[in-house]
Formats: sequence, C-alpha cells, structure tokens
Amino acid sequence: MFRKVLIANRGEIARRVIQACRELSIKSVAVYSEADSGAPFVREADEAYLLGGAPASESYLNIPRLLEIARWSGAEAIHPGYGFLSENPDFAAACAQAGIVFIGPRPEVIRLLGDKGEAKRAAERAGVPIVPGYNPAHAASAEELQRAAQQIGFPVLLKAVAGGGGKGMRVVETPGAFLEAAESASREAQNAFGDPRLMLERYLARPRHIEVQVLADQHGRVLHLHERECSIQRRHQKIIEESPAPNLPPETRAALCDAAVRLAEAVGYTNAGTVEFLYDPQTEQFYFLEVNTRLQVEHPVTEMVTGIDLVHWQLRIAAGEPLTLETPPQHGHAIEARLYAEDPDNDFAPALGTLLAYAQPHLPGVRFDSGVETGATITPHYDPMIAKVIAHAPDRLAAIRRLINALEQTVALGVRTNQAFLIDLLRHPAFQAGDLHTGFLAEHTVSRAENLPPEPVLTALALLEPLTRTLPTRAAGRDAAQRLPSPWEQLGRWRIH
Repeated sequence: MFRKVLIANRGEIARRVIQACRELSIKSVAVYSEADSGAPFVREADEAYLLGGAPASESYLNIPRLLEIARWSGAEAIHPGYGFLSENPDFAAACAQAGIVFIGPRPEVIRLLGDKGEAKRAAERAGVPIVPGYNPAHAASAEELQRAAQQIGFPVLLKAVAGGGGKGMRVVETPGAFLEAAESASREAQNAFGDPRLMLERYLARPRHIEVQVLADQHGRVLHLHERECSIQRRHQKIIEESPAPNLPPETRAALCDAAVRLAEAVGYTNAGTVEFLYDPQTEQFYFLEVNTRLQVEHPVTEMVTGIDLVHWQLRIAAGEPLTLETPPQHGHAIEARLYAEDPDNDFAPALGTLLAYAQPHLPGVRFDSGVETGATITPHYDPMIAKVIAHAPDRLAAIRRLINALEQTVALGVRTNQAFLIDLLRHPAFQAGDLHTGFLAEHTVSRAENLPPEPVLTALALLEPLTRTLPTRAAGRDAAQRLPSPWEQLGRWRIH
C-alpha cells in the first residue's frame, strides 16, 4: 500500500479522500489555491501546499505544479477526485512519466472513453446497445450531418464528440432548424473542448438516466456494484441520485449491469468507473451513453446500499491489490440530494457570498459529505456545491422522508440555496411515485416551499439578525460599515402563516 497520496482536488471530495487515507494509514497531501487557504480540507490533511491563485488554471489545473509538489512531498500516488483533471489523459500520462501512480484508469483508456464517438464504437464491438444515430470517425460538415439526420428522422440530438456537461448539445425538432443548431453546437464544442466535432443520435423524449458502478483491478477482474438512478437533472446536471433505480424490471436491471461489465472488460478498464445508459420505459430498451472514468459525485448512494467503500478500493486497486469481493446484494434504499449555493428565483444562478452559519444535523441513516463550514466563502471560481446529503432506509419512501427531514434541519445561511427547492422536489407526488425521466423538471412545476422554516433555521436567523446590522464590509474603493442583507431576506419568499 502507498505511504503517501497527494489529492489533486478540493472541497468535499478532498475531505472524503483524506478520510479514506487516514483509515488505511496513508499520509495525505492536500494542495490548495489562494482562495482555499482556510478551507477544512487544508487543515485536515497531513501536509498542505499552495498551488497558486484562485482561478483553476493557476491552481487545480496546473499539471507541472501538481507534479512538482508530488515530488517535493514524496507522494507515491495522486488521487484526482472528480472534475478538474480527473478525466484528463494527459495528466494521467504525465503522472506515469514522472513515476507517480495515477489513481484511475490508464491514460489510453481515459482517452478512448473520453471521445464519445470512439466510446460508442467500443460499446458496439462489445455488444452493448447504442442509440441509433450517426457517429462519423471524421469531422463531418453541417450539411453531411443534416443528410444523416433526415435518414434518422426528427427530432434528433446533436452532441459534441468531446467533453460533457451539456455543452455542444442541441435538440433539433425540424429540418429547417438543423444547420443553425449544428453550427452553434460546433462553435460551443470548439470553445469548451477545443474540438468542434459533432455526432447525431435519435432524440429520446422521456428517457431515464441510469448508470452502473464498476470496479476493475489490474489482474483482469471486473465486477459491478449495481445501478443508480440519475434522471432528475437540470441542464444535463444531476440533482437527485438514488439506488436501487425505482420501477425497473429485474431483467433490465441485470442486463444493464452485465452490459457495463462487458464494456469495461472489452476496453481493459481498471479502478472505479461508471457506465451510463439511457433507458426508454416505453420500449424497455436501454442504450449506452458514456463512461465516466473517475469516482462519481453520487458514489455515496452505492456505498450505503452495498457497504463497500469505493475510495478504499480505488487506493487498493491502484496499489496493485486484486479485488477480493463479490457483488453484494443491495440493502435498503439510498438517496442523495446536492445542496447548492444558488438562487432558484434567478434561474438557479450561483449565489456568491459568505456562509454566515452552516450546521449539519446528526441523524440516524444520514450522511453529509461537505467541504464548507461557517464563514466559508462561495466564490465564482469553483462549483458552488455546499454539501451532498445522503439518506439510507429500508425502503424508498422511508429514505425520501429521512432525506427531507435532514434537509429541513440543515442550516445554511448567508447565501441563497436550493434547500427549499430540494424539499419540494422530494415531496412531489410524481417523484415519490418513481415516475422519473430526464425531463421531469420541465414537465412538473416544483415551487419553492413557502411554509414556516423549521426550528433550527428560525433559531439561526434570530441569532444572526443583529450581526447583519453592524458587520463591516469592504465597499469598492473605500471602507464602510455597510448593512448586509438580513438573513430573513436572504432566505427568500418564506411566509409565516
């Protein structure tokens, strides 16, 4: 096993890896930007080194600086977390060249699966179903793509071959709108990923997004750890994740997991990864979507239903240990909500500022993965996630109720959050019935809760109110004792009945 591991990330995932290292008697090395100098993960690591300025390009994306710190500190391996460089094949290759273990797949596998076109071709070769479409190996012109779209039939989905996160993606309903959409998607893909190539798929109107967690060692063994339901999304970003996937036929569940293992074996995958699928409930057909060659944000729901620590196994596999476990049965139901600093009244725009109060309740069957504390600043430089809140219970409705209770008792004040929105979403009858698909939020109205806040929130508000009248702030170009918005105002449109 490694003696020392550098964590090339920040926030809650850095804290998660630090904890796993501590449990395995591995020394942890944190790296941080100037904006993160006071963050909890910096204090909790055994060692911590400054990377550079707040922008990610000066810090968490700075490959030469990361490798330099790894050499200084004597780290034998680097855990990339998720985001930033976690799926960058050049970073994985640079680690190998420097004699440092990259905790993830081999560079060539990351490169293969990071290209959506190549990944689909690999899935086809492995006998995994793919969405009917057009997947050229070359950079197709807009006119060539249009001719293919006519053959597939409208509506179609234009997708960037590189990258993710919904960039370079367009739904085209009619032939007349195609050329403009293709040119726009290609420009966006070029700007985001440096690659303008596009592919086409038949557009599935109400699919479910289901993914399968896999683990693979360096000795050729691959196993799955069941599936997760990730259909509740906004702008192609997940909001709620759960396991098992509700209302899924047993034979489909088994076929999904088998397909994921088959693909991982075919490409020589190692370490933890997630194979993602679209599932059409009308036809009961599923189709390969992509592979995330890293630990997923939502990995805790799998850990809670299987009892397997995925980060422990990432470290053990990277150190050369063989997998010594079998796929366990799923025990109960786990569900995760992502608590964000964002304003639901302003199209969920990031809400920047200082967390005047942050407190997590301690409840049975509830886990918080958080990277913040009271006094933390939400900056424009990084993802504004405050915490992942995960609940586990014997059945789905009990897990949902447990998650709602945990969210109601969470205090996150000083910036707007999606806390009330999440509670209303979890209470929605269609959600509780398991009637899920990727267009759920477009189809259903989920309003902000307008009832009285729970007692912990009221208490915190009362304590914070006097502070906002006198707390000094720095105005542009001058010092001033400027009144901050009241926490009551920050909370939004609550009404006391």
